[in-house]
Amino acid sequence: MRCLGVLTFIASRNNRNLEEYEVYPAIGEDGFRQLIHAFYAQIPADDILGPMYKGRDMAAAEKRLCDFLIYRFGGPDSYIEQRGHPRLRMRHAPFAIEQAGRDRWMQLMTKAFEQVPLPAEPAAVLKSFFESTATFMINRA
Repeated sequence: MRCLGVLTFIASRNNRNLEEYEVYPAIGEDGFRQLIHAFYAQIPADDILGPMYKGRDMAAAEKRLCDFLIYRFGGPDSYIEQRGHPRLRMRHAPFAIEQAGRDRWMQLMTKAFEQVPLPAEPAAVLKSFFESTATFMINRA
């Protein structure tokens, strides 16, 4: 019986959910950069998100999101050192973000995940974060 208990503990430990701070060590800076690049590559041609970025520095936006995610998921503090507290809602207030925009953001991010092979556990943590944060960013009815 005792042996079975140890095996159950080991199995449950191996099947545990990845903690958010473990995502960066699991995929590294390159994983984040590839994912966010695949996401931003879709925006200029998109009929909903593209107009929000018209005339804006896409490379800078890509870098900001990537640096934020690296910081948020256990990487270096470069984002905080350069930009301070994320204040996501405040920084996005000038943009009209409705349900359709949120849903399109998620569609493009889902396509980015399909293009960039990441390990399943870190990808699941990121997808969960994106789902809840994208909903949180809705600021127009």
